[in-house]
Amino acid sequence: MWASARALASLLLGLLLSSSPGTLGAHPGLVARITAKGLEYVAKEGLVALQRELHKITLPDFDGDFKIKHVGRGNYEFHSLDIRSCELLASTLTPLPGQGLSLSISDSSIQVHGRWKVRKSFLRLQGSFDLWVKGITISVNLILGSEPSGRPTVTASSCSSHIHDVEVDMPGALGWLLNLFHNQIESKLQRTLESKICEAVQKSVTSDLQPYLQTLPVTTDIDSLAGIDYSLMEPPQATAQMLDVMLKVPPTSTIRLTTKSFRPFVPRLAKRYPNMNLELQGRVASAPVLNFSPGNLSLAPQMEIEAFVLLPGSVKEPVFQLGVAANVSAMLTFNTSRITGFLKPEKILVELKESKVGVFNVELLEALLNYYLISTLYPEVNEKLAKGFPLPLLKHIQLYDPVLQIHKDFLFLGTNIQYVRV
Repeated sequence: MWASARALASLLLGLLLSSSPGTLGAHPGLVARITAKGLEYVAKEGLVALQRELHKITLPDFDGDFKIKHVGRGNYEFHSLDIRSCELLASTLTPLPGQGLSLSISDSSIQVHGRWKVRKSFLRLQGSFDLWVKGITISVNLILGSEPSGRPTVTASSCSSHIHDVEVDMPGALGWLLNLFHNQIESKLQRTLESKICEAVQKSVTSDLQPYLQTLPVTTDIDSLAGIDYSLMEPPQATAQMLDVMLKVPPTSTIRLTTKSFRPFVPRLAKRYPNMNLELQGRVASAPVLNFSPGNLSLAPQMEIEAFVLLPGSVKEPVFQLGVAANVSAMLTFNTSRITGFLKPEKILVELKESKVGVFNVELLEALLNYYLISTLYPEVNEKLAKGFPLPLLKHIQLYDPVLQIHKDFLFLGTNIQYVRV
């Protein structure tokens, strides 16, 4: 009897803690909105990651021939090309409504150092050179989605890069050789670099950005019997000025007992289904009305508990349904990584909606539930609430300057973010 009361009380409390207008139907329980300022910060951090990837570009050796008047034809070779510096100076990340994001990079440059060789019959010359690639622009469209686990996904649907100017410098007295074939050299290097830049962008999205999005947590436990689901309801939605991420946050409340544990409340259940597993499924029946006051909120959710006997062959046989009305008052606070709070104990009312197994002692169940909720479970949960529940944050993300505001029918949690490089 006490086991069933404890389990049922935990089930109800899980529903209470996660019940809100957004937990019902197709509406999100939590909307994470990234503003234009936030997208600007993301673009800035993205430049740092892309710069690292561009430094890893391996440029191929290439060669060709040239013709010098009165001398004839010769061959040249450029090899051991190494990117010495890369500066991506300006970037914008703008929403693509209905698709995802568009990343544009401009006013950027790359410096390359390498070796050259020139051969003409008996003549063999060699030396080093420096290449300055200026006016680089990169445009890439990022398509945002979601996978079955509820985590976000990203793919680069298109990428283009353009180089405005390429200059090759050969130090020393042999620099005059460059004038003989610099157009060939610069055009080949330009085509190669433009192709390699988009390869690096695609690799960065696949190898860095997509795995990073997988660090978004999709669940957190309330206790051993209930938890909160942070998984995405749908792909992130881009509008003209911002990006919205719709998170579920519904109660995940299903528990299993045995028919024997409910014998004191419904005697015929254990007789008809002796020593069989009993599954209780809880849900919020209708959107609770939220009442707000400074620093506090109260709600009166209507909940439903439906019981199923688990028959052989994974068949679920419905046996009874309960309605539960509750009043909950809570104090909430918000810091840089967690939501904390305190619940004020209130009694619940239990109503028998339907019983397919005869008489149900609702009064006894209600009395036991209230006793256990107020004397044991509420104190235990308040202890956890004092420690707080983690917010669904990507890895290495820290929040600062948090703000908690109470509005009609919703709570607003505003904050700035910072990515901590490791």
